[in-house]
Amino acid sequence: MSERTVLLRPVISEKSYGLMDHGAYVFVVDPRASKIEIRDAVQRAFGVRVASVNTLNRKGKRKRNRRVATFGRRSDTKRAIVRLVGEDRIELFES
Repeated sequence: MSERTVLLRPVISEKSYGLMDHGAYVFVVDPRASKIEIRDAVQRAFGVRVASVNTLNRKGKRKRNRRVATFGRRSDTKRAIVRLVGEDRIELFES
């Protein structure tokens, strides 16, 4: 897989911005991607060294449709928390 198919988008939230102070970045990734593929994609895309990758699968929330009174679901997602080596930073998030 290429880095464009592995890394779908960054997660922008208060918690993810708090992790940036500690050199960790959060991405939504392809559910089939392994930790090694995620590590390689981040290193190729941003030119940084990755210390570790933690992944988590998030189940989609159940949402109610008000007009028809039926329920739907948001899609399931896989997220990766990527820690970088030393003082490496991803400039995309810092600016």
